[in-house]
Amino acid sequence: MLTVEQVLASNKANIDTLLGLTSKAFEGVEKIVELNLSASKAALADSSENTKSMLSVKDAQELMALQSSLLQPLAEKTAAYSRHLFEIASGSTAELSKTFEGQAAEAQKSFMGLVDTATQNAPAGSESAVAMMKTAVTAATTALETVQKAVKQATEVAETNFKAATASAVDSVKSTAKKR
Repeated sequence: MLTVEQVLASNKANIDTLLGLTSKAFEGVEKIVELNLSASKAALADSSENTKSMLSVKDAQELMALQSSLLQPLAEKTAAYSRHLFEIASGSTAELSKTFEGQAAEAQKSFMGLVDTATQNAPAGSESAVAMMKTAVTAATTALETVQKAVKQATEVAETNFKAATASAVDSVKSTAKKR
């Protein structure tokens, strides 16, 4: 049976976890806002320079060359922004996942303690029901661990694919710009 102290300690731990998660979420939002401000400032500066360059163009051929030369840095900056945004999201997700895994492990440990206490106090003749309950808990634990591993693997595959796609897009723009 749970005591009042155990319930209070559990609630306090849950509140501490919630506050920690909220703090981590705000840190991620702050990083995204900083990234967007930085990208906006850079885009404004680039736009100003590009406008000045276009106003100094004397013929159509020079305009085409200028447009071609502006395309590659834009693609590289877009790819860098996407990579940085992905890193922020991945970092925040990893921290949140680590916290959730810790909480899940603690909850599982507490639940197993409760199951053990219940089985010790079970009436005589209920051994088969207790064994069945322990088997179900073990199966649920194994399933949860399998899902966590699958999510980690899927995240790693998505990150690898994102990096490959970004590199491919930048290389494609570079080769297109060189052909012009």
